[in-house]
Amino acid sequence: MYDIVIIGAGVVGAAIARELSRYKLNVCIIDRSEDVSSGASKANSGIVHGGYSDKPGTLKAELCVKGSRMFEKLNRELNFGYRETGSLVLAFSEEEKDYLEKLYDDGIKNGVKGMEIIDGNKARELEPYISKDVKWALYCKDAGVCSPYEFTIALIENAIENGVKLKLGTEVLGIEKKVDHFVVHTKKGDFQSKYIINAAGVFSDKIAAMVGADDFYIIPRKGEYVLLNKDQSYLAGKVIFQVPSDKGKGILVTTTYHGNLMIGPNAQEVDYKEDVSTDENSLKYIIDTARKSIEGFDIKKAITSFSGIRATSNRKDFIIEETKIKGFINVAGIDSPGLTSSPAIAAKVVEILKKNFCHLEEDKDFSPYRKGIIVKKDKNFQGDINCQEPEKHIICRCEQVTEAEIVDAIHRNIPVKSIDAIKRRTRAGMGMCQGAFCGKRVKEIIARELNIPIGEVLQREDKSSDLIKRVKRSDIINIE
Repeated sequence: MYDIVIIGAGVVGAAIARELSRYKLNVCIIDRSEDVSSGASKANSGIVHGGYSDKPGTLKAELCVKGSRMFEKLNRELNFGYRETGSLVLAFSEEEKDYLEKLYDDGIKNGVKGMEIIDGNKARELEPYISKDVKWALYCKDAGVCSPYEFTIALIENAIENGVKLKLGTEVLGIEKKVDHFVVHTKKGDFQSKYIINAAGVFSDKIAAMVGADDFYIIPRKGEYVLLNKDQSYLAGKVIFQVPSDKGKGILVTTTYHGNLMIGPNAQEVDYKEDVSTDENSLKYIIDTARKSIEGFDIKKAITSFSGIRATSNRKDFIIEETKIKGFINVAGIDSPGLTSSPAIAAKVVEILKKNFCHLEEDKDFSPYRKGIIVKKDKNFQGDINCQEPEKHIICRCEQVTEAEIVDAIHRNIPVKSIDAIKRRTRAGMGMCQGAFCGKRVKEIIARELNIPIGEVLQREDKSSDLIKRVKRSDIINIE
């Protein structure tokens, strides 16, 4: 019998699991996928938002500001990769300047500090490559970028070190409410738990319906991105937005934590909750719109395109609440700024548990620290593809990933079953050649370390994703 079962191993479920691992509880986190961070958490912008773009009085506004202030400390503890960059929202007309003033006023109400509205010349002093047509900009100091999948992985690794159990490939088929507990029926057997936290992302309405707590529904909204090579990163030091629309924060231009230039996302409602395809028309729109902010990027330096599905709810706000079913907590509709808000969401869930359900006793043995996988290489690093020392044996030339880093990732406490899982943990395969050089080498190391036939090593955990159409790099560079 578990005290708490968390359904969903994305960034929100991960943050909740890590926060609960501070207490003397028997906690299990389950997910239908074969790895953590397999949904929106691996396919988003990685922006840590300042908190000015959410409607005052909403949970989004409250938790975005609280969450963003937690990232620096979390990164010191968990080593997942975070950098404060600041952000600019660009206005190209007096009418759009009025919107900047609204964003500024909302930011003040939300408790955001370090904001100011500046003219186009001052904006170009901060970001020399933005358009000459920019007349005004909202500057916010308190914004940044992180590596979203590494953040999720780090949270769960630390949670496991502190006693949380993780069950992957465990799709929930049904939930029964008993007198004093729940029985969660899955493809891998039944789980009994006193409390359930529903953090199932785009499937949270489906999970809630299993116990009759479905007083909301999820609208899946797809966002597509284009990722460019690191030699384009000089174009943007901050996160650069345009004035948002009713569909979201709009097309942004940013440098990722690891130094790639990234543009996107669009916002498109889709019928299929696992539709992570990309299409040429959407990418053309993203490219054309991004050029309004920064014209000079070279689309021939595009590496890949990708997309993620945001779990937007019909309530147009986060849903974080105890339900009419005692012991069942919905944490649903967590779209943007969900990543930013995730540590504050976790704290709010703990508050709900303390207030309504159970006494939580702190575990004095809790350790907040987790060692990073990626080892930063300076100019003195002497790695080589022919070196016999694992710490210097380069497997991925583009990202300078060593054999030692890959072996470390394989033997952590989250099972690694695919080349893509290694990519998310070490960046092997994320460079310009997209694994053409290192893919075979990574596969050989996985087979050797897990003592399995090389033919059993998968490219990715979810084979169905091979059926999803994505625009090839060769086609992206010809879109214009």
